[in-house]
Amino acid sequence: MKPLLPGLCVLLLAACGHGEPPSTATSPTEASTPAIKPVPPGASSTATDPTAMARYDGYGDMRFGMDPAAFAKAWGGELKGAPPAPGSSCSYKTPKWVKSSRDFAFMFEDGHFVRYDVGTAKEAAPGGGRIGMSVAQIHALYGAAVAEQPHKYVEGAKILRVASPQGDGVLVFETGADAKVTRWRVGVPPQVDYVEGCG
Repeated sequence: MKPLLPGLCVLLLAACGHGEPPSTATSPTEASTPAIKPVPPGASSTATDPTAMARYDGYGDMRFGMDPAAFAKAWGGELKGAPPAPGSSCSYKTPKWVKSSRDFAFMFEDGHFVRYDVGTAKEAAPGGGRIGMSVAQIHALYGAAVAEQPHKYVEGAKILRVASPQGDGVLVFETGADAKVTRWRVGVPPQVDYVEGCG
């Protein structure tokens, strides 16, 4: 019987290589559209897509709490923006290529990076939310993590607030009266909840 053992091992190894693929594998289509995948409970935004720039704890290599010098070093590119207005410690900086600060901007307050604002559909929020999505789609992506409230200024519009599973930041979607996302932002409280931005 001993001579059969090597042959049996070869058959077993061959069988292991032809099993069903794991259920967690993604198809090429799914891999090319990571932004539509929700963040599972207890996972970070980068667990779903390691290449995602938008994160609950910052943007790319920039982390909330960084001072302007550390932020500029992590960014590695040119930034533009005015200093804080008299009597304020809040200001925005934008990448050189941004045409309007309403499209994309980084907020600093009291000398620290505290928030970023997005007004373009080119960027996906942590977890996959985007401008143009409906309130129902946001609820489907983020589930019970979504806290909904009326918009402060726009009649019929909503604010959808999503706290990070790790507690390291908050994602806020603003919608229009048509229940579609018009803008979103990520930051730390209380700055993330400033409806007027630095205004």
